[in-house]
Amino acid sequence: MRDTENMEAEMEYDDGEEPSFSDPEDFVDDISDQELLGDVLRERPLEADGIDSVVVVDNVPQVGPERLEKLKNVIQKIFSKFGKITNEFYPDADGKTKGYIFLEYSTPSHAHEAVKNADGYKLDKQHTFRVNLFTDFDKYMSICDEWETPEKQPFKDFGNLRHWMEDTDCRDQYSVIYDSGERTGIFANDVKEPIEVEERARWTETYVRWSPKGTYLATFHQRGIALWGGEKFKQIQRFSHQGVQLIDFSPCERYVVTFSPLMDTKDDPQAIIIWDVLTGQKKRGFHCESSAHWPIFKWSPDGKFFARMTQDTLSIYETPSMGLLDKKSLKINGIKDFSWSPGDNIIAFWVPEDKDIPARVTLMQLPSRNEIRVRNLFNVVDCKLHWQKNGDYLCVKVDRTPKGTQGVVTNFEIFRMREKQVPVDVVEMKESIIAFAWEPNGSKFAVLHGESPRINVSFYHVKNNGKIDLIKMFDKQQANSIFWSPQGQFLVLAGLRSMNGALAFVDTSDCTMMNIAEHYMASDVEWDPTGRYVVTSVSWWSHKVDNAFWLWTFQGRLLQKNNKERFCQLLWRPRPPSLLTEEQIKLIKKDLKKYSKIFEQKDRLSQSKASKELVDKRRTMMEDYRKYRERAIDMYNEQRPLRLELRGGVDTDELDSNIDDWEEETIEFFINEEIIPIGDL
Repeated sequence: MRDTENMEAEMEYDDGEEPSFSDPEDFVDDISDQELLGDVLRERPLEADGIDSVVVVDNVPQVGPERLEKLKNVIQKIFSKFGKITNEFYPDADGKTKGYIFLEYSTPSHAHEAVKNADGYKLDKQHTFRVNLFTDFDKYMSICDEWETPEKQPFKDFGNLRHWMEDTDCRDQYSVIYDSGERTGIFANDVKEPIEVEERARWTETYVRWSPKGTYLATFHQRGIALWGGEKFKQIQRFSHQGVQLIDFSPCERYVVTFSPLMDTKDDPQAIIIWDVLTGQKKRGFHCESSAHWPIFKWSPDGKFFARMTQDTLSIYETPSMGLLDKKSLKINGIKDFSWSPGDNIIAFWVPEDKDIPARVTLMQLPSRNEIRVRNLFNVVDCKLHWQKNGDYLCVKVDRTPKGTQGVVTNFEIFRMREKQVPVDVVEMKESIIAFAWEPNGSKFAVLHGESPRINVSFYHVKNNGKIDLIKMFDKQQANSIFWSPQGQFLVLAGLRSMNGALAFVDTSDCTMMNIAEHYMASDVEWDPTGRYVVTSVSWWSHKVDNAFWLWTFQGRLLQKNNKERFCQLLWRPRPPSLLTEEQIKLIKKDLKKYSKIFEQKDRLSQSKASKELVDKRRTMMEDYRKYRERAIDMYNEQRPLRLELRGGVDTDELDSNIDDWEEETIEFFINEEIIPIGDL
């Protein structure tokens, strides 16, 4: 029926005028475009879309069409390292480029990376790139011409972060994790017994670390790292890094490096993050394929530079920009290992042999990158770099296989860093090397060599006349580790774990064995910062029984046995460098006898104080007993009427009471009988 009506209507339209579909003049359209075409409008490109990924590069060479292709190749090579370039534009005028270009990356993070690393890149003597984000131009244009004073931030007082240095008895502190990691305590070291400073449950989820100068205590948590300090160990800073496992501080304590295997992404590197300790801000993130050789970044002694080694590349970064030094890495084919000098901004690295090119050890000065010494080596199997604590010497342990011989021979290549042209001395060892260690503040080194049960320890002295002398050798030692005192001269030879904790305390001034002892199944040895005490311990993490830490003097005299339930870790709190000058230290050493008398007197007072404390304790106990006895007598006298009533009026308190009621009874006993004959008289 409706179809018929529609057909009739169409016939009417065909016969007459077409209807008008225009709105009346007074019609008001109240339906918005968003309601009608919302799904289409949402996909409409915005004017600012994509500009977050665009960078502007200034100071680009102005070239004509004949050199434009070469320029584009150079630009691609430099800027494609930071991400994929999807578009590029080279403005030109009068047949030449204008000296600036536009590059568009696939993501804004790549554009930020290009600005961070390529800004200031020196292409040649006349051209140094200036790189900015395209969006920065709007930001700079909208800056107000009038200066506004920044709002002052409230000062957070965390107290004296080095209060433990003011201890009148100069007691050092150490951290202890026990109860299988459930409890963490901070203790002050004392000859008699540890003095608890702070103790908390579940303070950390794995382990703790002190900062290099002892200012901060770092604790690990699933969500990140927390730093504690001050007299009451308040939380000073925290860094959010999910799943953090490893940590490292810069030597100046200004920066902290964290590693987590959980958060790394291709566009936003999060595996390794460098943080500013004071502000808590993230300075930069890095990718990390493996954390097997931690720390990934190694710091210069002043904390101004840090370096990282990748395949055939050594990347050196500078602070506080966290950018590459001179905007480029060092290309070093085959680089195997590197290490900073502890005393200067010098890097040592070694490269293995490559066909006819010998292996070499190179010393490079930073930031100039001048090679101050190169040492060629032949038939090299492996090298290890060992710096002396002050950077006065570098020992390169070289394992080599001489031609025509079987087996490995070890040479110690000793670089004298403080002498002109850095001369090198060689010490050859024909036995296998177990351990090597420099004296921290001296020119001696110790070597464990041989094979069990014939393990020997040799002591060498690097002399100023260009010679290295063997001072002493002890044979048949039960040791696999060398632990020097932080002050030098004294050391502990330890046979850890499989060697059942054998200990030998040695004075290297005359190479005498001061004491031989044992801490069964010891897993760790830790010297205190002063070199007066040393701790041996059996960690629950490595051995499930006999968990404890023992305190020894540097001479090997046992002072304490501290048994902690499921003890895990002990770390001494480091001390910051002394504020005294070299002249003041020499003067103190010169007048040491005068100071030693003061210390001896203080020790005697301490002992007498201990005796006085014991006497006072006994007197207090006696006084408590006397008061208790008086109370008992008073109670006894108060209960006398009750006793008489219960005993029918008979007073049993005194032995001679109620004498009238006594009855006398005589009892005879036959004791002995003796018969004497009369005739014998």
